[in-house]
Amino acid sequence: MSRQPVAIALTLLVGMFAAGIVRAGIPAEFRKLWDDPAVTARIEQDTEQHRKADAVIHVVDAQGQPIRDAKVRAEQQTHEFLFGCNLFVLGQLDTPELNAKYEKAFTRIFNFATIPFYWGDLEPEQGKPRFEEGAAYIWRRPPPDRLLQWCQANGITAKGHALLYAKNMFMPEWTVRDDPIAFMEQARKHMAELAERYGDRIAVWDVINEEIPRVAHLDQWHAVPDDYSLQCFREANRLFPNDVKLLINDGASQTHVTTDLCEANVKKLLDAGLRVDGIGIQFHTYGNSFVNGKVYPPKQLLSTYDRLGQLGPMLYITEITIPGTGEDGPEQQAAAVANLCRLWFSTPKMAGVTWWNLGDGTAYGNENNALGGLVDKNMDPKPAYAALDRLINHEWKTNAKGATAADGTFAFRGFKGAYRLTVDALGKTQHFAIHVTDGGKPQKIVCDGPQR
Repeated sequence: MSRQPVAIALTLLVGMFAAGIVRAGIPAEFRKLWDDPAVTARIEQDTEQHRKADAVIHVVDAQGQPIRDAKVRAEQQTHEFLFGCNLFVLGQLDTPELNAKYEKAFTRIFNFATIPFYWGDLEPEQGKPRFEEGAAYIWRRPPPDRLLQWCQANGITAKGHALLYAKNMFMPEWTVRDDPIAFMEQARKHMAELAERYGDRIAVWDVINEEIPRVAHLDQWHAVPDDYSLQCFREANRLFPNDVKLLINDGASQTHVTTDLCEANVKKLLDAGLRVDGIGIQFHTYGNSFVNGKVYPPKQLLSTYDRLGQLGPMLYITEITIPGTGEDGPEQQAAAVANLCRLWFSTPKMAGVTWWNLGDGTAYGNENNALGGLVDKNMDPKPAYAALDRLINHEWKTNAKGATAADGTFAFRGFKGAYRLTVDALGKTQHFAIHVTDGGKPQKIVCDGPQR
């Protein structure tokens, strides 16, 4: 079978799921939870309210006079919302063909990429960080400069993960493990080096990672001061420009189940007067409990995000793994992806979502057993990829057309993002770029043409 029929089949599968047609491989309890009219109504309502904005275009001639009956077409090009994935294996697959397919699959649906800054692999030898192209090969750890250059070339927003993740297994052998004061001296120097090199080029950073598990498993982490999180955010606040988003990132159960602990950690930082721009929320599920409706039902997710959203910082789903194992695994994964992303996209304070591994076989260690990629080991799309593609590039993109009124205005409501505007007026077809976002003012479009 050619790839085109496969792609059509995958799109039809996702469309059938969204339309509510019976899905044999999807557990009944999952369908019951996610097809709940109260849940679907809220998702639709919040998507319309929070992901769209009103746009007004004012078309005038060179003398500033309004042009009536100009034909206008607005076609959305990009999203304001961040749809992302980690970029950990860019250029590291076995063949040029696989690397090219990886890049094509990435750029088709994602505008956001997570770059790895695990200290142990970034600077295994003290004083010799692996920033630049040509650095020694480490699987899933390409040099950050390569990844950032690729992001810039493809119009993708970059995120650094993480400024400090002091879990022993991800740290260099040469850092101090049992002296909090000495370690923080090393940590401050490390953060300063990252800020100096990337401070104005990487838009988002996880400042610290998995703080709740750290406190619960101190033996697995470097010894740090009691005010570790405060010290880290204080340094990040000092080192990075105000337009760089600073996140505190934590695990799935820590944010969705022990939400009070997550809330307390964020409040501690805010109460100290520190800038916290985002709350990072992991969503790794490695068994079948989610698709069987046993954990993270939609009403719990909505309630959790409502609660965390009241703290002030934006929310980010930072690491997503949904398994695709078993005979029905691909179909179940696609169903989970479609439903979760609809909910996340609708959440008022949500700024972005990040898949953790694009391809099967590119995850960390035995996490590969989950087959959690959106594409298979050959970098060919799975049903889950088709589900995301359908949402991001079709259902959640606006194309509007019409004619200007007597005052030269054309108004529409569309998903937030960048648009290509085509205007037929004064005997010419002209193209313009506009951005649709909250609170946008009427945008004046000046068309060239003969004086009237």
